[in-house]
Amino acid sequence: MINLKNVVLRRGAKVILDSASVNLNPGEKVGLVGRNGAGKSSLFAMLNGTLHEDGGEFYIPAQWRMSQVAQDMPETEQSATSYVIEGDVVLQAAQAEVDAADASGDGDRMAHAYMDLYDAGAHDAPARAQALILGLGFKVSELDNPVNSFSGGWRMRLQLARALMCPSDLLLLDEPTNHLDLDALVWLEAWLKRYQGTMLVISHDREFLDAVTDVTVHIESAKLTRYGGNYSKFEDLRAEQMALQQGAYAKQQDKIAHLQKFIARFKAKASKAKQAQSRVKALDRMEKIAPLLAEADFTFEFKEPANLPNPMLSIQNVYFGYPAPEDAPQGTSPTVIVQNVSKSVLAGQRIGILGANGQGKSTVVKTIARALAPIEGEMLEGKGLNIGYFAQQELDVLRPADNPLEHMIRLVKEVTAAGKISGQPTREQDLRSFLGQFNFGGDMVKQSVGSMSGGEKARLVLCMIVWQRPNLLLLDEPTNHLDLATREALSMALNEFEGTVMLVSHDRALLRAVCDEFWMVSHGGVAPFDGDLDDYQRYLLDEAKRQREEAKKASNAPAPKAVAAPKTPAPKTDLKPLKKELDIVDAQMKTLSTERQTLQDRLAATIAPAEMAQAGKRLKALDAELQTLEERWLELTDQIETATA
Repeated sequence: MINLKNVVLRRGAKVILDSASVNLNPGEKVGLVGRNGAGKSSLFAMLNGTLHEDGGEFYIPAQWRMSQVAQDMPETEQSATSYVIEGDVVLQAAQAEVDAADASGDGDRMAHAYMDLYDAGAHDAPARAQALILGLGFKVSELDNPVNSFSGGWRMRLQLARALMCPSDLLLLDEPTNHLDLDALVWLEAWLKRYQGTMLVISHDREFLDAVTDVTVHIESAKLTRYGGNYSKFEDLRAEQMALQQGAYAKQQDKIAHLQKFIARFKAKASKAKQAQSRVKALDRMEKIAPLLAEADFTFEFKEPANLPNPMLSIQNVYFGYPAPEDAPQGTSPTVIVQNVSKSVLAGQRIGILGANGQGKSTVVKTIARALAPIEGEMLEGKGLNIGYFAQQELDVLRPADNPLEHMIRLVKEVTAAGKISGQPTREQDLRSFLGQFNFGGDMVKQSVGSMSGGEKARLVLCMIVWQRPNLLLLDEPTNHLDLATREALSMALNEFEGTVMLVSHDRALLRAVCDEFWMVSHGGVAPFDGDLDDYQRYLLDEAKRQREEAKKASNAPAPKAVAAPKTPAPKTDLKPLKKELDIVDAQMKTLSTERQTLQDRLAATIAPAEMAQAGKRLKALDAELQTLEERWLELTDQIETATA
């Protein structure tokens, strides 16, 4: 077990833990929660030995193997598969010992080395690595691509795959969902549920925590408090505790009154019925999340839009994608991702955009946001349409060298030049005050964006969107860097928003709270998704299973040969030689398989070291021979089937 007793932990002058105690039992799946800066990552650093306690007693079993996601960005020309296989440190150590044993000529050592290599899973390591890579959203065609050919987010997925590849008794996961789409997230949940060791995870995704944890440890005021149960259970227990404290709910009373007033006013009005229903949903959740919101860094709201055109947007036979690169040869066609879409976006709609990784969700949002032009078709905007766009990569809309105040001043100039009126403050002092509402006060208004954390950048983007007073919100993964309290604040603000919302997110709690309907982007099209998010999760798991089965078939099939299609009918193939060779190969495979089984049985028994070494070498040679014969068997079978057809 992991035991902390009256532990004191400091980072510089800051006290992270002060006489903190907690016990974690073997096999428990623990969610570590607390505000940003509370010390969650510092506790991880103590567990992995990077930091040492300044007082008290800290114990972790010395024999436990530990795995965690490396935070450095990998730079290598290795293939994705080879890179992930290297994450299995047990296998790498076994292979190194085999190489050393072969070089030493020590028969006893060689025998043990080959046995350890087999026990370490050398025979199925590529298959295990590729299952992880595919599960995390990569395509079959990318398995052998160099690591350096992937973007930063995808390389971090490979780091996660390496951590999962490593056999471990303790798995430390710090924000593992940040770079994942919903399909990869659902797969990861299923994998972690099967994990046999002890796990500690830091995450701001409440549904992910609910799915994979059975214990919650809360860091607050330099103390550790253990709660039995997942995040929702912790939240309920803590809400009960805070309800006893004077004034815990006072901060929410004005919001509750506002929601009740809106519901009473518009519930019977047909044009506002759906929005009123969203406020009912928000009110139902208000009391439960009030304690969490009470400790949020900030809360905010969207101003009522100046107007609500209806329809907001008319999409007519639109093809979404990317234009041909400027340096491409003349006549190169654009890349179409989603095609022939005809949809209308109405005032007050709350649309969740679903779809497996790579299907085109972000491409659709970017095109609606005017960041991409349609390849073909028409997008007709309602008069007075005012879009607020949160890009998946905040730096798409932020300038690293500029500070928050410069961003706001530039935004005012752009809006003024476009002839738009936001009705929001425009003087520099007023802009400073507006930034202060989003916790950009004092020196922070002059701090360069490039030096800010992900959460601070996300807050600045939200600040700029709120100032524009939009009537259509396009949000592409807005919660990636937000903590749980700020996610709840965003959820409440969206539920009170009077305009239209289109949301892409892997945060299922946000999707459930905000969206009334879903669009599915898949197989090159967009269609309504009639089920709920539970149905969608089942769809994603089925889709992932199908892709893994296809990958398995592809890995067993012979490599395709590049040959020109014949212009005249090919002569009829004589099948006799092919069938004869197939029979020979089949017989050889049976003979070698029998010998292989005999060797495995001998190695499992007690035999002399020299004999074990010889058997280990022969087993390795047999595996190579069998692989060659299997490839030839597949080639012959394919040729016979083709000729017969």
